[in-house]
Amino acid sequence: METQEHPEPLRRSSCCPCGSAAGGHDSGVSRRGFLAGLGGVALGGSVLTGLSWPALAGRQAELPTPPGRKALTVKPILTYSTPTRRPQTSWRSWGGIQTQQDAEQEVSRIKAELDKLRASADFPLEVLPVSAVRNKGELEKVADLKSADAIVVYAAGAWMDVFEPLAVAGKPVIFFVRHRSGPVYLWYEIISSRYLRQHTDRLAVKGIDFQDVVVDSQEELAWRLRALCGLKNSMATRIVAIGGPSGWSCPKAPDLARERFKLDIQTVSYDELGKLIKAARKDQAAVELAAKRAAAYLDDAKLTLETKKSYVENAFLLEQVFRNVMARAKASAITVNHCMGTIMPIAETTACLTLTLLNDAGYLAFCESDFVVIPSGILLANISGRPVFLNDPTYAHDGVITLAHCTAPRKMDGESLEPARILTHFESDYGAAPKVEMRKGQKVTMIIPDFAARHWVGLAGEIVDSPFLDICRSQIDVRFSVDSDRLNAATPGFHWMLGYGDYVREVGYALKKTAIEWECLT
Repeated sequence: METQEHPEPLRRSSCCPCGSAAGGHDSGVSRRGFLAGLGGVALGGSVLTGLSWPALAGRQAELPTPPGRKALTVKPILTYSTPTRRPQTSWRSWGGIQTQQDAEQEVSRIKAELDKLRASADFPLEVLPVSAVRNKGELEKVADLKSADAIVVYAAGAWMDVFEPLAVAGKPVIFFVRHRSGPVYLWYEIISSRYLRQHTDRLAVKGIDFQDVVVDSQEELAWRLRALCGLKNSMATRIVAIGGPSGWSCPKAPDLARERFKLDIQTVSYDELGKLIKAARKDQAAVELAAKRAAAYLDDAKLTLETKKSYVENAFLLEQVFRNVMARAKASAITVNHCMGTIMPIAETTACLTLTLLNDAGYLAFCESDFVVIPSGILLANISGRPVFLNDPTYAHDGVITLAHCTAPRKMDGESLEPARILTHFESDYGAAPKVEMRKGQKVTMIIPDFAARHWVGLAGEIVDSPFLDICRSQIDVRFSVDSDRLNAATPGFHWMLGYGDYVREVGYALKKTAIEWECLT
């Protein structure tokens, strides 16, 4: 791991990897509309000053806790026709929805399917009432369309102009068509040629493509909605940056993160943090709470302590400070700059275990303040509903790569604590850092962001070992199916992001609504 306490050799004077100040791709009208539809707003950042420990700690009797993910609000719309029989001519199009009674039965079918999907979803989902429309005018009168984050069009019938108001709404759209899951739909036949390609040979609709069409499958619909829920919760995330925002080899990374994901970065200086920690140490109740919590944490058969207990207690006190700072900022995410030196004499421990504790508590907590990779962690965590592991990659070989860092969540599956050893931070041999024993055989998603925030690479893999090399403490060997030379050649940036589970398709689908391209190697 290359130490950021001496960043000069890692930086390029012109920041070539970051590209222009505009950040590369033009995101286009449709993408901007989609992000607005998902709750994204243009936010900058600010510096938090005048923080007082008595004011922070006295905000409430118990420690602050993070809010859950916001629900994705979906509006289902059935488009249909009720043709009139005419003699000796074609009077109806394909499809099993031809009468008002057919449409009413289909509305009931759609509602039942979505109720079942919502009940089983592993992400928060709100479904608005199904609206049935036959033409553009009827769709324009749907009152709750504006309140939706995304629209699912059940395209049983009607003609192309019925879809025109959807472009004006500027929200993500998924088309659901039936083949065998119910009465066959007209648009099962013509969705590609007439709508997506607009009677041409190429995709011709901005913001909607072939991946936005689902045939029959509720599972296929669910993972797309999961992706959109993750994107909604990632846009405009407010994150506290201790020591300010940064970017590994890319000073423009914070600006690119603001542009791409509208992140609201709130800076807390080390001077402010030092005052808070000093005051917290004089707060007997805070110190006793930290010691009590540390003792309870260490009383775990799956945990071994191999560093000073005082480092762990100080890590819990620092965690309490961070929780209260995030509560004051109304943020659920935090990152620590200069975490391999500057924070140590101030906190009298390392930030490693503290960040682990915050991740396990449901916050998003990242080391190094690297806004090249942090957006990918925010997105993956909000898609999966699980903590994520920011890590240093090595050189892929023989279908295996080692990923390591001195901080990692223990609740990688979002529920249970993995076994761990609490050691010192490797480079400093100081403080408290977890060696999380991530489970062998676990399927994982890996995201590799580029410096320019234009092109992310991703792949799925499987943990095959949790070694103990002389490197960052939490370390895993991950096996992957792509050729090693291809992976090495395709790898951009530096830091990687990893999470339990295979969410490669969800990440790619969410990124289609941003200005970042996705290259899936799996």
